Amino acid sequence: MYTAFENKLIIAKGNIEEVVLTIKKRIGLSNHTMALIFDDELGRTIDIDFSGTIEDVRQRLLVFVPKETKETLPGPGRPKLGVISREVSLLPQHWEWLALQRGGASVTLRKLVETAKHNNPFHGQPRFYQDAVSQFMSVIAGDLPNYEEAMRMLYRKDKLNFFAQIKSWPEDVRLHLKKMVTPIFVPDKQKKKKLI
Repeated sequence: MYTAFENKLIIAKGNIEEVVLTIKKRIGLSNHTMALIFDDELGRTIDIDFSGTIEDVRQRLLVFVPKETKETLPGPGRPKLGVISREVSLLPQHWEWLALQRGGASVTLRKLVETAKHNNPFHGQPRFYQDAVSQFMSVIAGDLPNYEEAMRMLYRKDKLNFFAQIKSWPEDVRLHLKKMVTPIFVPDKQKKKKLI
């Protein structure tokens, strides 16, 4: 999901296409906007070229969408599972090892990716979310009062003082931050319950 802010007010929320096209409709043929588009998971801004028509902008969004394979009629073999083919470069010994695995290279690579996602020391951990919030705050709130103290409270995981520091900030910024920091301020007991 993505969120667009303009003058610290939310002007669009949704997938990348919905957000970008909402902004493009607002600015018309102009390619200038003060809007900032954020990736809600990573807290990073996304740069978009708004020049040209709505269709021009829509075409440039294709880099955000995985390349689709051609539609084919059902036939013999396995059904399509939404798998996207891409090239992978490995050393010969890696290909040899993959060839020996049950299910073949594709199945093994998918399993390895899923295992890595679950074992990632950052994703799903407070530090991952803190860094995302920090990215967002540095862009949208760096000029707001108590910014530095709020950042310290974020990394200390001090919920009460964090919200005390941002209480005078614009409402849309506060509400967006409230959603972003939720995984950081989950009590340890609740974290354990989620794991069970």
